[in-house]
Amino acid sequence: MQIEAFSELFPLLTAANPETLEWLLSVAVEHEYPASRAVLMEDAWGNAVYFIVSGWVKVRRLSGSGEDVVTLAVLGRGDFFGEMAILDESPRSTDVIALSAVKLISISAQRFIQTLFKDPQLHHRMLQLMVRRLRQTNLRFQLRHQPPAVKLANTLVSLGENYGYDSQEGVEIFNIPFKDLADVTDIGVEETTKIMEKLDSKGWIKIDTVGHTVSLVNLKQLTHLAGKV
Repeated sequence: MQIEAFSELFPLLTAANPETLEWLLSVAVEHEYPASRAVLMEDAWGNAVYFIVSGWVKVRRLSGSGEDVVTLAVLGRGDFFGEMAILDESPRSTDVIALSAVKLISISAQRFIQTLFKDPQLHHRMLQLMVRRLRQTNLRFQLRHQPPAVKLANTLVSLGENYGYDSQEGVEIFNIPFKDLADVTDIGVEETTKIMEKLDSKGWIKIDTVGHTVSLVNLKQLTHLAGKV
């Protein structure tokens, strides 16, 4: 991967200087995982930061009962994970599972921490993105009393804005399993199924079960439903 493509693909690295990018590329390790494969396991000690080159993953955690798992987030191309465990030097509190075939690159914890100390712009950019994640968590909390359709529209719009591809049908995202979509949105699976089917019948989205994609056909209406305009 060229330095320019490396920087453009990952928002975290847009502020890094060329020397930092060259160094990170030189020490990066490539990984490929099929769908449903565990990328990281809970309680494993953090030893690297992972960057998503392509594909989709879900971040999940065991529920309080210890019997069920809850999906906390869905991440796609250009995002990263694993930073929390290396920053506080503790075991991971979540699992990361490949939703689709996924390509990743990893950078060891020691080298990544060294890079943060050497490049203050990268350090600052990482703090900005972590604050953005915190704001997204706060938004979910603020939406907790909103109707399920509003909450689900927010999830779809956010996934489209962060990871979507432009296609002939609209903004294309991965067809996330309804259980995971329900967890992330904090609504029931039955509610998620009914709302997605209704949005599909209205022509606001197009679900392609064969191609494993969901096209956000009418992003304007979805954004309006989400209350973002």
